[in-house]
Amino acid sequence: MFAAQVAPALMRRGIHYGWVMVVLTFLVTLCVSGALGMLGALLLPVQRELGWEASAISGALALRLLLFGLIAPFAAALLARYGLRRIIGLAMVLGITGCLLSMAVSAPWQLWLCWGLLVGLGTGLAAQVLGAMVANRWFTERRGLVLGVLTAAGASGQIIFLPLVAWLAQHEGWRVAMLPGVIACACVGLLMALFGADHPGNVGLPPYGEDRVIPPPAPPAGDPVRNALATLTAALPDSGFWILAGSFLICGLSTAGLVQTHFIPLCVEFGMPEVTAASVLAAMGAFNFVGTIASGWLSDRYDPRWLLFWYYGLRGLSLLILPFSDFTVYGLSVFAVFYGLDWIATVPPTVKLVAQRFGREPAPMLYGWIFAGHQLGSAIAAMAGGVSQDQLASVMPAFIAAGFLCLLAAVLVLGFRRPAAAVAA
Repeated sequence: MFAAQVAPALMRRGIHYGWVMVVLTFLVTLCVSGALGMLGALLLPVQRELGWEASAISGALALRLLLFGLIAPFAAALLARYGLRRIIGLAMVLGITGCLLSMAVSAPWQLWLCWGLLVGLGTGLAAQVLGAMVANRWFTERRGLVLGVLTAAGASGQIIFLPLVAWLAQHEGWRVAMLPGVIACACVGLLMALFGADHPGNVGLPPYGEDRVIPPPAPPAGDPVRNALATLTAALPDSGFWILAGSFLICGLSTAGLVQTHFIPLCVEFGMPEVTAASVLAAMGAFNFVGTIASGWLSDRYDPRWLLFWYYGLRGLSLLILPFSDFTVYGLSVFAVFYGLDWIATVPPTVKLVAQRFGREPAPMLYGWIFAGHQLGSAIAAMAGGVSQDQLASVMPAFIAAGFLCLLAAVLVLGFRRPAAAVAA
């Protein structure tokens, strides 16, 4: 709404409006991944109050994670067709509605509807394809750094929200604990509506690092769902797509679905208080913020394949040595540093490989499909952890399995080969 008036004024002061879009996208991602992704910290309080099995509650969280990923490629098509402001507004309405309605649940299916379906669709519409689209459209130089910053926004959400959510859940109840995230999402949705812009050409600017204004592309004609499926169909014969999708499935299985959902219950299983465990998880988010920005910087300078090899390998080793920690604050702090630096550092090199292989414009949509694999892995881990807790009285077996799968992903990414020229999608 106000971008066309603000952008020239900022440019006269040497500030490219692309950096405003980075701030807005950072705030949206922070609230979506942090505030609406805080539900894993409420698993135990909900279980205690309502008396449901862990698998029933984690199943709702698994559905949210699955939809978060499955909607991503269609979100990219919808963003291209209808613009950032409309789709982000819809995403916030869905997520906020799901959280508010969940306060009145009395049966597991209602939690699946609220936390699973509504929050899953809302978070999916504002998933990481938004960051990939902003970085690819607004930046030619510093693109890797921007991707690192926007990816790290999810970690910032944990830093801000998790300890507060855990404290509120313990002292005021899990319903009250959701309110700060709901309010934050409403505020950033309004900011995006007021100051968001779809393309630098819309405000008369070239992408950052270029001198020529590029006219914004015409919205894709036809059905956005059909466009997303057509882009996927074109990429399916490419082995590089399957390598990135498979490794990213393991990435999701070993991060959001496992650690974000089941780390607090695991710590409680070994005698650590919930608020302390939430603080350790938040510390992972702090180190993840640093590690992901550093990963974006490294992706501008080094071969992304080798970065992914080291990221997956080191993550696998950290998960495999977790059972040997003593589950004290000191012991887990070492794990928090080591694992946190690596948590979602895989995103910038993965996005860069997608753009190199398939081109700038198809990259966000194809990354959306690859991200769907990430969230499929997240959903599997979230559900498997709950089943492991119910059947084996421990979620530790899920952590061990994820560690070995990360070592497999480290080997898998070395099979990726970049073509001499980008493949047209």
